Amino acid sequence: MLILQLSAGQGPAECCLAVAKAYACLLKEADKHGLSVSVIESVEGAEKGTFASILLSIDGENERQFANQWQGVIQWICVSPYRPRHKRKNWFIGCELFASSNTAGDNKISYRACRASGPGGQHVNKTDSAIQATHLATGISVKVTSERSQHANKRLATQLIAYKLAKLADSAVAAKKQQQWQSHLTLERGNPVKLFKGSEFRLVK
Repeated sequence: MLILQLSAGQGPAECCLAVAKAYACLLKEADKHGLSVSVIESVEGAEKGTFASILLSIDGENERQFANQWQGVIQWICVSPYRPRHKRKNWFIGCELFASSNTAGDNKISYRACRASGPGGQHVNKTDSAIQATHLATGISVKVTSERSQHANKRLATQLIAYKLAKLADSAVAAKKQQQWQSHLTLERGNPVKLFKGSEFRLVK
């Protein structure tokens, strides 16, 4: 199981739309490869149906090979649907693959089984398959309900704790990392890992 993040960075609404379109495309490709994709966290964009960022779990055979094809800068060439007279037609988003770390080993995390909360009806998780995980040293806590089995939710919770610990560690040098990321993005814009064109988000590379 891997964690992948699609992000518009500091980009405008068009970049947030590109994130949403890239997510939809990724879902279709993952399904063709027999991979399971779940949304862990998402931040909505200013426009309806868009995302400033979306954090995903990818699980299945050859998951890393699939994720590697998305990691990097993604370019979308299209006239802005929000500002038709705007001269800019190139929009860029980033896709980052999270590398698991041993800093969130099971011996440092407390796990508790619980029921998933949500609306009533037949789709409510009526078994204790949801997992509440807490990192003992920092108090960071997550609740994972997206997978059907307790084992899968525990695995994802461990990954998510590791992701949050990495973000916490990075916060001390966030400004420097942002500057490095912007420089990296500038360099990589000439060589995107994926290139899409038009409002239909047609893959051309």
